[in-house]
Amino acid sequence: MSPLRDHYEHRGEIEVVVQSTNGRATAFDTLIVNIGAALEADRTFGRLCNTAEPEAPAMVDMPIEGAAALNAAVIIVVLQHSATGPQSCANET
Repeated sequence: MSPLRDHYEHRGEIEVVVQSTNGRATAFDTLIVNIGAALEADRTFGRLCNTAEPEAPAMVDMPIEGAAALNAAVIIVVLQHSATGPQSCANET
């Protein structure tokens, strides 16, 4: 029989902010696409977790008085991990 394994789930946040007077929307969209591609390329973060599942970005358009507006988003990433116990979380994949 296999040893008992505990399953853990953590929620991380990626905060994305772009401020520019020109091309802000394009730069922001490109950055979001690149983050998505990086997450898709390695869903285990180099085997640090079993899987990383990003949620849809929560977008925010933030006007700044006297300055260029900000495009911002928070991307929640749910990280799942299995281990033989809490003390071994940092050592197992």
